Amino acid sequence: MQTAHSNYQPITHNIRLVVLCDGLKSPANLGALFRVCDAFGVEEIISNNTIPLSSGRFKKTARSTNEQVSYKEDQALDEVIVQLRSEGFKVIGLEITTESSPIQHFDVKNFKKIALVIGGESEGISSDLLNLLTTVVHIPMFGTNSSMNVIQAVAIALFQLTQNE
Repeated sequence: MQTAHSNYQPITHNIRLVVLCDGLKSPANLGALFRVCDAFGVEEIISNNTIPLSSGRFKKTARSTNEQVSYKEDQALDEVIVQLRSEGFKVIGLEITTESSPIQHFDVKNFKKIALVIGGESEGISSDLLNLLTTVVHIPMFGTNSSMNVIQAVAIALFQLTQNE
């Protein structure tokens, strides 16, 4: 039998998670990102784009989870990365590159603070930010398409990062 929403008890993990968005433009994607981040206990989303949180598309997909997850805009994600590192965060990119490794090979047990950098739908993470990252992971895919929706990828990555912590 399906559990009623009123009976749902969330579980917890011991990792501080932050998601950095480089070039995310769609209100629907940002709303969906809030839902996924809330589901995985992300404490903050930081974006370098201005997306109207009053948009109907945003509100429909976010379903009020923007009231649960902290959000801020900061054009200087490079400086945010430096700051997070100084606070003890491991900053990793989610992108397919010639040097990225499968996400399941990232040993999450060594880190209690993780900042996940994601890119926009078309461009991915900018080369400027990629050059700042010492760890880049990707999701192995078995089909012929070389990419998936950014929010689907974030959901898979956050699931992987919150396992076996």
